[in-house]
Amino acid sequence: MCDVDRVTGSGVADVAVRLAVELVRIDSVNPGLVPGAAGEAAVVDRLAHRLAARGFDVAVVPAAGATGRPSLLATHRGSGGGRTLALNGHLDTVGVAGMAEPFAGRIVGDRLQGRGACDMKGGVAAMVAAAEAAAASGTAGDVVLALVADEEHASVGTEAVLGRLAGRLPDACLVGEPTELDLAVAHRGYSVVEVSLTGRAAHSSQPADGVNAVVHLGRLLAAVEARDAELAAGPAHPVVGTGSLMSTVVRGGTSPFVLADAASAVVERRTVPGEPATVGLDEVERILGALRRDDPCVEGRAALALAREPWEHDGTSPAGSELATVLTDALAGCNGRRPDGVGVPYWMESALWEGAGVPTVVCGPAGGGLHAADEWGDLRQLRGYAEALVVAIDRFCRPLDADN
Repeated sequence: MCDVDRVTGSGVADVAVRLAVELVRIDSVNPGLVPGAAGEAAVVDRLAHRLAARGFDVAVVPAAGATGRPSLLATHRGSGGGRTLALNGHLDTVGVAGMAEPFAGRIVGDRLQGRGACDMKGGVAAMVAAAEAAAASGTAGDVVLALVADEEHASVGTEAVLGRLAGRLPDACLVGEPTELDLAVAHRGYSVVEVSLTGRAAHSSQPADGVNAVVHLGRLLAAVEARDAELAAGPAHPVVGTGSLMSTVVRGGTSPFVLADAASAVVERRTVPGEPATVGLDEVERILGALRRDDPCVEGRAALALAREPWEHDGTSPAGSELATVLTDALAGCNGRRPDGVGVPYWMESALWEGAGVPTVVCGPAGGGLHAADEWGDLRQLRGYAEALVVAIDRFCRPLDADN
């Protein structure tokens, strides 16, 4: 049974839907992905004013070295004696190429259409509405809304927020990324490796006078593909499967009839829990070493451009386990379906929270068209999530000596 009305006495689901429409109508495309895009400032300003008016302690958190890329910390101070819960979501979206009305925020049936409706302004709206309802009813522990910039690119927002929270981290964090209201218990990490190959230019009619870097690039691509096949055939993680290795960007050559004096590739390695994020660099360097042994003319170097660790929910953490339990029970009571524990193939910022020492759970409403031109959010899931969150917050943040 969903006892949200006992906690709030109000229609938190309707509040969440109205706020989701409002948020989708605010352009917050990430300028790290689309140069000159709006960024998160307008949506942070709107939510900061809203939450301050409802009694939250509000702090706008700038990102180091990223002007105009704010994040928002909004805290409801509890009466004392309970756990502190962080509710984390990102405010940035990907670009809107191919979308006729990306910020219309139109409701059609049980779908909210527009950029960010699924990823993840619907989840943010539900978290804000639930936090407001829980604050109005009163909690023993604090409730912290950590609404961040730049998740879709370099995560400078979450890094800034974690820096601001240093020394007073929450007891647990719920990341509201879209999971179809299942509990994500693991996700893959990744590394991006940039490879530069050096040749020697010569006329293509006299190839013996030069070294063709494009030929070496082809061998590199074949070796990367072969390693990917080995990974796919190897041991799999129980919920996220195997790692992968692939080339995603290649460049080489400047004109016909000239042997390329340079070529490059970007190689992406997806990692599973138990693998370090830097394993991709090691594998690419081994590939380059093998190419050099086969052909001493191969000259190349690899550099790690970016790496993010994989993540797995820590079921041994008392606070993390408690959050997973109360959220599971609340979702089952409010939606009539007990969530499954699932893995996801992509990276999320749960890894950053867990890495900072905060036990983390990932769960949120979904929809379809993530990063596509037809993005939409499922309003049935959004409503059920908002109601379940109110119950979960009440239970997690109650006095520690209260009966469960």
